[in-house]
Amino acid sequence: MKIGIAGSLESNDCLVTIKESETLSIKVQSIVDAFYHDQIVAFIESVLADVNHDKVDVTVIDKGALNYTIKARLLTALHRMEVSHA
Repeated sequence: MKIGIAGSLESNDCLVTIKESETLSIKVQSIVDAFYHDQIVAFIESVLADVNHDKVDVTVIDKGALNYTIKARLLTALHRMEVSHA
């Protein structure tokens, strides 16, 4: 199974793990979850749609990352998954 990981658990960052899957699955754990869960999920869905990835399992542990950080981590994790030889 191919897997890609990017980011960290530092403040204002997020740790993104992406695996190949038969369907799209997005799990978000965030320090601002009560306020922004739906917006974070929608943003992740839009980034994945922009790069035509609709069959992945995404797990995001967010420590207050801004959208551009989440996008950078997602794209890096996707790239690492694609070049993974696992």
